[in-house]
Amino acid sequence: MNRNSTMQKQKTLAAAFSLQGKGLHTGLEIHITFRPAPENHGYRIKRVDIEGQPMIEALAENVVNTQRGTVVAKNGVQVSTVEHAMAALYAWEIDNCLIEVDAPEFPILDGSARFFSEAIEKAGQVEQNAPRDYYIVRHKIEVTDPQTGSSLVILPDEKFSANVLISYDSPVLFNQYAVLNDLSEFAAGVATSRTFVFVREVKMLLENNLIKGGDLDNAIVIYDERMPQEELDRLADEVGLPHQDMKELGYVNDKPLVYVNEPARHKLMDVIGDIALIGKPLRGHIIATRPGHKINNQLARMIRKEVKLNEIQAPIYLPEQAPVMDINRIRELLPHRYPFLLVDKIIEIGGNYIVGIKNVTVNEPFFQGHFPQEPVMPGVLLVEAMAQTGGLLVLNSVDEPERYSTYFMKIDNVKFRQKIVPGDTLIFRLELMAPIRRGISTMKGHVFVGEKVACEAEFMAQIIKNK
Repeated sequence: MNRNSTMQKQKTLAAAFSLQGKGLHTGLEIHITFRPAPENHGYRIKRVDIEGQPMIEALAENVVNTQRGTVVAKNGVQVSTVEHAMAALYAWEIDNCLIEVDAPEFPILDGSARFFSEAIEKAGQVEQNAPRDYYIVRHKIEVTDPQTGSSLVILPDEKFSANVLISYDSPVLFNQYAVLNDLSEFAAGVATSRTFVFVREVKMLLENNLIKGGDLDNAIVIYDERMPQEELDRLADEVGLPHQDMKELGYVNDKPLVYVNEPARHKLMDVIGDIALIGKPLRGHIIATRPGHKINNQLARMIRKEVKLNEIQAPIYLPEQAPVMDINRIRELLPHRYPFLLVDKIIEIGGNYIVGIKNVTVNEPFFQGHFPQEPVMPGVLLVEAMAQTGGLLVLNSVDEPERYSTYFMKIDNVKFRQKIVPGDTLIFRLELMAPIRRGISTMKGHVFVGEKVACEAEFMAQIIKNK
């Protein structure tokens, strides 16, 4: 299957579910409900404890703090510690979800994404009509932080995958790595990995009004730097934990690690949860070295900027790939002939979309008069070429297509973004905006040169049987 295929449909939850638990940083008892949401809704968080129940879109540009968790905010209203739930929704390929919470953070539960993941699996999924719009990584993307030695690199891949390496100046937790080859591995291999904290960090976190709800049930606690017993006792009192005689360095928890590399797996979960905030499922391979919420969000913001600049990514065109319709098949479906047949081949076709190609040469007849000294393809012919490509989608779906023709009824929102000149290879992508009814179709079309949109338009056309 072509990597740009949109045959996969968006999904939402089949049923709502609720969870409750303590907030890691506030210590509050929190109730959270996940509800099905309509197509193209994305992830949105509603603060039901505030008058007017304000909504926050869970997007990278709404992240306002990355200290010990990801915090999203809008119009002065915020919600923190969203990353574990976001990772679970993303890994289960839930595209649209409304999350209602009655506190300024999500409950920490056991410090992992386990309960979110299990509840999503139990609630089930419903496929929606709208196609999934992937962000496809075409070339290397990288962000680095020289101060921390952190880096995130994304490379092209057929699906989402990730490698994470963590490194700490610690005799207990030094170097670890974790791998996710496919999102299907998340529930069993990543979701149960708990967050972790070093004892030496607890004082600073308390001074910053954080981890009021932290305990040995919702975090791995690592004792890797010797401290006086009286100081350990004082910290235990501040977080409401029993005193422990700390003679040996190591993990403080009574519950053993779920995995030897549980901290690295948890960092992988955090990467997934933060990348989920780009607002689209991603196809690419992430290599994360010493990741953290700050650099994760920098990468997500970088991708979000590109997403907002380009409504749609260009289809992938491999010239050596055999077409799904060659010029002979096109001539069977379309009545157009020289000099007005403006699509050379079809490289991809789905239930509601089609991708076509035209190679523009200097021998095009229209260049004789448009313009002799500066050959530019007329905009009206770009619109016609898009319409012919869309017509192939419609005609390919009927019996005896040679007995039908398609006619324009309306053209709206035409935009020309760059001129087309000899040597350009045009990639047309047409998608149905609604199901075909009574022979009438509405489509959104884009023309790409390389990865840039050169032209776009919306069409309404009618298919009529020839007399």
